[in-house]
Amino acid sequence: MADPMRIRAQAAGDKTTVRVLMAHEMESGQRKDAAGKIVPAWFIQEVTATHNGKPVLTAEWGPAVSKNPFLQFVVKGAKAGDKIAVTWKDTKGETRSDEATVS
Repeated sequence: MADPMRIRAQAAGDKTTVRVLMAHEMESGQRKDAAGKIVPAWFIQEVTATHNGKPVLTAEWGPAVSKNPFLQFVVKGAKAGDKIAVTWKDTKGETRSDEATVS
């Protein structure tokens, strides 16, 4: 399983800023290894985020996203103590889910 995501969720008024750092190699499928063979594509395809179990973000990514991607978004109505969960799925079918508490 992949390394855990680093998620920070900070409330300010009625808005909460969520910052996520995902650990993933994100191979585009266009790079060649030392032997000259193409390294197969392997990247995060789907990202979802929930606030207390309700979906607040869905994204579809492609091979152009950088290694160890960073994502930032704003959620309205989240309060201190609420849970923000982020899940991703990559092209090999691997998934990772982590959550943070709004502070």
